Amino acid sequence: MNVRTRALLFDIEESAHTIRQWCVGRAFRDYQADRQFRRAVEREFEIIGEALNRLRATDPAMASVIAELPRIVAFRNRIVHGYDTVDDATVWGIVESHLPAMLLQVQGRREKDGT
Repeated sequence: MNVRTRALLFDIEESAHTIRQWCVGRAFRDYQADRQFRRAVEREFEIIGEALNRLRATDPAMASVIAELPRIVAFRNRIVHGYDTVDDATVWGIVESHLPAMLLQVQGRREKDGT
């Protein structure tokens, strides 16, 4: 694994862990009520999406193991370019339902390659 790929996977993993840590013990109503919390989570998703987009460009073989990569990048684009149309329930649903699986895929790649 090259240095750039390793750095991108690290950034993805770090942002995913950060989101998960922030959400422990919190409910959707907490997310809705706290603008700073929502914006922080959205920012971490922006980082994940951008890092995956760069991974797709620099290491397509590695990117191919992330099952939902196109959807994650599209989600990042929605947050960045359609900030006024981001649905809080959608973001929270991704935190609960999709983020753990993506994190496992990234961790699996990093562990497999010894990084």
